[in-house]
Amino acid sequence: MAPAGARASLSAALKAGADSVYFGVGKMNMRARSADNFAAGDLAEIVARCHGQGAKAYLTLNTTLFDDELDEAKSLCGMAKDTGVDAVIAADFAVLQIARDAGLPIHLSVQANVTNLSSVQFFSVFADVVVLARELSLEQIRGIIDGIRSHGIVGPSGNPVQVEIFAHGALCVAFSGKCQMSLSLYGPKASANRGACFQPCRRNYLVTDQETGDELVLDGHQVMSPKDLCTLPFLDQILDAGVSVLKLEGRGRSADYVSTVVRVYREAIDAWKDGSFRAKRESREWMAELAKVFHRGFWEGGYYLGKPLGDWAATSNSQATEKKIYAGEITKYYARIGVAEVLVRAGSIKLGDDVWILGNTTGAVRAKIAELHTGEDGSPATEASQGVLASFPVPEKVRAGDQLYLIAPAVPAASASGV
Repeated sequence: MAPAGARASLSAALKAGADSVYFGVGKMNMRARSADNFAAGDLAEIVARCHGQGAKAYLTLNTTLFDDELDEAKSLCGMAKDTGVDAVIAADFAVLQIARDAGLPIHLSVQANVTNLSSVQFFSVFADVVVLARELSLEQIRGIIDGIRSHGIVGPSGNPVQVEIFAHGALCVAFSGKCQMSLSLYGPKASANRGACFQPCRRNYLVTDQETGDELVLDGHQVMSPKDLCTLPFLDQILDAGVSVLKLEGRGRSADYVSTVVRVYREAIDAWKDGSFRAKRESREWMAELAKVFHRGFWEGGYYLGKPLGDWAATSNSQATEKKIYAGEITKYYARIGVAEVLVRAGSIKLGDDVWILGNTTGAVRAKIAELHTGEDGSPATEASQGVLASFPVPEKVRAGDQLYLIAPAVPAASASGV
């Protein structure tokens, strides 16, 4: 299940092989602060695009709500039902009831903090899928799944309740994301549980001795900011345990991130199915690919393997081994010959450069400039500088208005925290 915080990420997720996509609309989701958030009027388009690619569309309605917002939630659930949304992801009891009254399937959000089989049984009245708390061990997860089977716990659909877990992406220092730090520092409009977190935990802090005034920087690390979760090294164990849905975090991240992470986990799942997972995992190529896009270092295993929360991020900035540098804008695409024309707007592009092309419909396309042409006659060139129209072959369709980025080395892979 892939994240989509904007149209480009939605396209990237579908092209990379996601089975389902989750997204938010307006303010009632955990990424309400995002400038690229979808609007209610986008529901029909999102659902049509997902269903057109054989994927399911899940609406996140997982913030805590107040009385004066319930009518809006009812309206949104009605629109979700009318447009064919496959399920609503929620935790607030009022939303669970509203969604059920609207006839919508429900997936219970991690915000419900489900940690035991009895809780699964309780929520099975509402939910066909339950996202377990991120703090459980793999042994505990396996025990809950075995219990669902042995006790015959079924959801409203009449099918056994499915278990979903977070598989990759950012972690919060608080229990399954139930944090009050941003609220405490900045007030009600900055509540993490209302989708408006300022992420103060991602900063560096000083410890001050109140008697002497002496100050200490804590180990040079951000002691409330965990590294990103990465389950790929033991994904086979998770799937063997019976987990049904792997949730990839990242609605606030870019289309190239979504494209890369979804593609890698898609390949890993398919390798598990055909029995080649272990051999491919040993090559570490998947981890090298994941390291190229935004991350704060990887906590390989997390709570699932019983590790204590002490694997802190060294910085709030990305530890990716690659970075994007804006270079220009696609002006035309020549479908017959598979060539993109670009107006270079910053710096220059050169023969041999690796690039990302990102766009709302295109998603994320990675390419190498193996040929480069400039001028009205399309003369071969080795470089095109700012202001120049240039063209080069691309591996798939791109569109006018798509943004072109150069791919450049960032931090070395060896220092990317465990990669």
